[in-house]
Amino acid sequence: MSLLEEVKAKIKKELPNLDVVIGWKQGFDPLHATPHFMRTENDVDQLIFNPLCGQNLATYLPGIQDKKVGILVKGCDSRSVVELLQEKLIKRENVVIFGLPCSGAVDLVKVQEELGAVGRVTEVGFDPKKMQVTTPKGKTELDVQDLLLPKCQTNPYSAPVIADHNFSQDEAAPCGQGESASLQALEGMSLEQRFDYWQYHMDRCIRCYACRNACPMCVCRDHCIADTRDPHWLSQETDIEQKWMFQLIHAMHLAGRCTECGECERACPMNIPILSLRQKLNREIKELFTYEAGVDPEAVPPLLTFKVEEANINERGQQWRQRPILPLKTS
Repeated sequence: MSLLEEVKAKIKKELPNLDVVIGWKQGFDPLHATPHFMRTENDVDQLIFNPLCGQNLATYLPGIQDKKVGILVKGCDSRSVVELLQEKLIKRENVVIFGLPCSGAVDLVKVQEELGAVGRVTEVGFDPKKMQVTTPKGKTELDVQDLLLPKCQTNPYSAPVIADHNFSQDEAAPCGQGESASLQALEGMSLEQRFDYWQYHMDRCIRCYACRNACPMCVCRDHCIADTRDPHWLSQETDIEQKWMFQLIHAMHLAGRCTECGECERACPMNIPILSLRQKLNREIKELFTYEAGVDPEAVPPLLTFKVEEANINERGQQWRQRPILPLKTS
């Protein structure tokens, strides 16, 4: 029995006790997968799982309350489920987790760059290292490792960190454990170069909020600073300052919470490398608090709690603390 058949059989067995199971099915062409909400056995038969299934389905969980929900997760996706549990945004008893092995998901932007303007895709196939794409112009073979999403190069969790039903791990090769290439490039720049880099990318932002809507941890969309008018934090103007403000507030709200699933960057229609902002904050959080988001269900995110003394932060006796307090000017 193949991995997919094994998963389908388990879902059908669990389905009578669940309101819905979230997975993936074929999209509008063979090159695209789309989220799939399974309520019947016929729905389960449409389930697919391959390197095109890059979406993090945990994004849907906070919006489905008081229902029994099954969800298929890859290793990176499972960290988002853990973080949602830590913040009590979902209830553990309402979620059944089907953990799938994954050795990487394909970045469709890279596929399109490789293929160029080939028109309609008629067939897509995979073997362990190659991806075959058939179009009216013929068949093209691509190296899967050259097509992986940025998160697949840095996320060490090829196997889910939490699952009720774990499936064979034999088909999963370890995901990347290196440093983000875009983050390394940024840190190698001077401050002026870095400023110009972000000026260029923020100027291209169209403020569609796809990055926010795709993020599993952005759960306050009804009260988002991008939309609220009381208080009025942001205007709807499209100047770079407003775009910067939104993106930086978005990144800071995810500090210590982002699981680096990459949905923000994958969903961006302008291909802005905003994942590197979250990765930089995560690195700082890890150094300061020895904490990695979405790994331990019992842990408390460091910015959601308070300690009088932090092991890696020593502010006592610092020079800025010793500066004299200047008297207030009075008229």
